[in-house]
Amino acid sequence: MRGLPAHRLTTAHLQAAYPFVSEGGFGGRGAYIGRDLFGGAFTYDAFELYEQGVITSPNMVVAGQLGRGKSALVKSFALRQLTFGRRVVVMDPKGEYGALTGVCGCEPIRLAPGGATKLNPLDRRIAQEEQLRLLQAITSASLDRTLKPQERTALERALDTSVAKAGEATIPLVVENLLNPTGDAASAVSTDRSTLTEWGREGAFELRRLVSGDLRGMFDGETSPTVDLDSPIVVLDLSAVYDSDALGILMTCAAAWLQGLLARDSSRKTIFVVDEAWAILSNLGIAKWLQASFKLSRARGLQNIAVMHRFSDLSATGAQGSQQERVARGLLSDTETKVVYAQPHGEIAATRDLLGLTDTEAALLPQLDRGIALWKVGERSFLVWHRLGSTERALVDTDSRMVRATVA
Repeated sequence: MRGLPAHRLTTAHLQAAYPFVSEGGFGGRGAYIGRDLFGGAFTYDAFELYEQGVITSPNMVVAGQLGRGKSALVKSFALRQLTFGRRVVVMDPKGEYGALTGVCGCEPIRLAPGGATKLNPLDRRIAQEEQLRLLQAITSASLDRTLKPQERTALERALDTSVAKAGEATIPLVVENLLNPTGDAASAVSTDRSTLTEWGREGAFELRRLVSGDLRGMFDGETSPTVDLDSPIVVLDLSAVYDSDALGILMTCAAAWLQGLLARDSSRKTIFVVDEAWAILSNLGIAKWLQASFKLSRARGLQNIAVMHRFSDLSATGAQGSQQERVARGLLSDTETKVVYAQPHGEIAATRDLLGLTDTEAALLPQLDRGIALWKVGERSFLVWHRLGSTERALVDTDSRMVRATVA
């Protein structure tokens, strides 16, 4: 039997052609997103929904093809949430959020090799267990393998020694204490200095790249006093290293520094956006770090928003049944809001599998027009047409420079 022919339809007829694929919205509490295709306004606020018991995790994943509107959604959502007194923090690897900081009267924090601004991911204001978790994640990522128990021990002893010596650890200090451990550090784990040095040598050489050579000048000292986290929107611009093969590690260092400091003030609800999240998810050690951060979101009053092109970025982190795939699926299980823009036919099977979509929902994905997304919030599904105001459009449109260049 031949299948039905492919067809196109307008959003005005979508609800009639595909009944029961979505349902009414959450009422008026939250930031306005746009129009529910069943007729009403659609609003969303993860913190409100958590208090109401609609969701048990505030985290969100947004995925969609280029040009379908995912960036416009995330930027406008961030801007609108400022009205409700939320704090917005953005990991911006492409340098696309400068306009938002400008309208709020602040500037992005720009990190570049040899630049004037430094961040210390081992800042004394960050809990030491968080510092160790970061060191283990980025060392594992740099070595491209799981750390051995003795390597974890070497990192722990080097961090402890660095804090004891200087009051605040830095990556250069940790490298120094990995390559030249003290006798006390060795005796604390019932070994000698030579053995402890051998345990930490490979990790030390990989960590050294973060503070020397092509990546020097970003994470190799104490945090610059000019860095301000009190602005309503904080954007960390990493566009200078976007093409680096170490982008995921650099993003993780920056994200750990931000989240570590934000954890000190959980009284203020914060939205933490990780754009180009594929870079962080591409390595098992770093993906584990991100998953652990997602699990801590409720205790920190934090909504993590991971932005990517396709959900197969998650399934592609490892072979079927591997630890990497389990971590990726665990990340999704800790994320109760999934926003899916148009996906090509080749991505539908992976998206349906990862999100548990119905056949009707999966069939919709290749047909969604620009600005329309399937929202999965807890156990409920919605078709939402994102709407922009005229002022917002100029602030969030990532295509504007291309359009102007073409017209010129």
